Amino acid sequence: MRYNLFNEGNSMKGLEERIEKIEKRNKKVETDKAWETSWTRRICIMILTYIIVIIYSYFIKKYDNVLLSSLVPLIGFTLSTLSIKIVRKIWEEKRR
Repeated sequence: MRYNLFNEGNSMKGLEERIEKIEKRNKKVETDKAWETSWTRRICIMILTYIIVIIYSYFIKKYDNVLLSSLVPLIGFTLSTLSIKIVRKIWEEKRR
């Protein structure tokens, strides 16, 4: 979205509000990027994936099927990323 800062219709208050929105958005983008590259996220995904692999392997140990075995990383990663929201909230609180 482009703004014409030199338009006569722009009030100082309107410009301040726009700048505040941009700064708020930038802060959210910075937090998202920091989370994506954080070791907390990586370790959490590894641990949750490992736990899911153990549970899955326990239930599937009777079968020797490549297709079933191939589901392990997919299921582990998907479930770990879904359940990681709680960890992210805690991480964001400690980051502030």
